[in-house]
Amino acid sequence: MNAPTPSSSGTAPKLRIGMLRLTDSAPVVTAHEFGFFADEGVEVELAVEPSWANIADKLAFGALDAAVIVPPLAFAVQLGLRGVAQPMLIPYTLSVGGVAITLERELATRVRALGESDDLDPLPALAACLRQQPLTLGVVHAFSTHNLLCRYWLASVGIEVDRDVKLAVVPPSRAVEALREKQISGFCAGAPWGEVARRNSVGHSIAGSQQIWSNAPEKAFAVSARWANQHPEALSGVLRALHRSSRFCDDAENTAYIASLLSRRRYLNLGSHAILASLPGGAETSNGCVFHRGAATFPWRSQGLWFLSQMRRWQLIDDSIDLRTLAERVYRPDLYRAALSPSGESVPRADWKVEGAHAAAWSLDATPLPIPMPSDRFCDGTVFDPDALPPLGESAMPIRARNDGNDATR
Repeated sequence: MNAPTPSSSGTAPKLRIGMLRLTDSAPVVTAHEFGFFADEGVEVELAVEPSWANIADKLAFGALDAAVIVPPLAFAVQLGLRGVAQPMLIPYTLSVGGVAITLERELATRVRALGESDDLDPLPALAACLRQQPLTLGVVHAFSTHNLLCRYWLASVGIEVDRDVKLAVVPPSRAVEALREKQISGFCAGAPWGEVARRNSVGHSIAGSQQIWSNAPEKAFAVSARWANQHPEALSGVLRALHRSSRFCDDAENTAYIASLLSRRRYLNLGSHAILASLPGGAETSNGCVFHRGAATFPWRSQGLWFLSQMRRWQLIDDSIDLRTLAERVYRPDLYRAALSPSGESVPRADWKVEGAHAAAWSLDATPLPIPMPSDRFCDGTVFDPDALPPLGESAMPIRARNDGNDATR
């Protein structure tokens, strides 16, 4: 493995990475603690921030070079929706799944009881409760996967935000406290906060991203285009280090150690058992984090386009923006391939795929070997075809006939 060439000053390139107190920061923390970044000749500094707003602002103004981020927020920084526009690149996906929708205990009990009595899954049961009593649910940021997934889930049964339910921004590490203080009636946040709410007898999770979009992409590694352009070899080294770490984090044999590492005061500052529940090998539900298997690390442009289509759907970005061009500018599978293909890693041949086309496991065309893939269905059965994106000004979801085969790539 070739380390990047040091800068002209003879020092290793420095990379400041921002992160929140979340389970899916594991690949970055592990790569830092185990010296994987150092092995590639890159000096990394991790900065644990209190909110996504802090992450976005520090990226926009150059106080951070990169971040563990929710992809819609990277687009917001790119577009200048958080102050100064800062061109961003997403060359790597860090995690799949791990999001939980958690309700305060009494409401969760009512939803479960109604679902069992009327043979309903949690969403229609929640819809029935919301129509009786409008409530406020917390999401971690307006420009977050959580906001988009939550809205998508609610809309699939006709629940309208601001009519049937209000959404309020609550940083993930504040969500349990806000629920305890009855500022909100529930929240949609990444692990381990749903489990923390359960262990503190504050709330119970009724669903997760797996029920909204099976194996949905969650966190990404985003880096400023400025840093990437200044240090192209170092960036390749960072991606190799992350991939090495992602493999380690996805191995169930390492789960207890990773939970202990993340629990440290400088990172999540939580009991390791709450973190353990959301890690591979320790997950108590299907909503745990995935870090490597199923091409989880690949930055699919089709997934970036889905996020952008939902941002346009909910009027978070201007209708005049060319979404496909923006997805291509930010999501960079070419950088992923350049970093990992020489080492013999199986890498998808395509940059795009039809999302939601597989109800069961399938095989992805990749080189040198095909990659086993999990299902990717949406809760409403919609199939998102990136080649059928509506014209500018239209926000309907692209839909094509269901295809459960293995030919749904572009």
